[in-house]
Amino acid sequence: MTQPKWVVLEATPQDDYTIDLRFADGTHGVFDLQPLLNDTYYSTLASLPLFLNGHVECGTVVWDNDIDIAPELLYEKCRTL
Repeated sequence: MTQPKWVVLEATPQDDYTIDLRFADGTHGVFDLQPLLNDTYYSTLASLPLFLNGHVECGTVVWDNDIDIAPELLYEKCRTL
């Protein structure tokens, strides 16, 4: 069984609140989280040390405080490189 194209394989959070991403279909892109930081759900990620601890788990980006982002959104909204 093949993975959906939007499954996140690698994620590297950056100091500017972007995330460098690689997806199952080989797409490489950058997702800008800054527009979401005003949303109550994501507001704790405004703490840069917390944001930089984001990592891949179960095919998407997650943080230790039980915050995650739908991988489909990451794929749709990332700027490809």
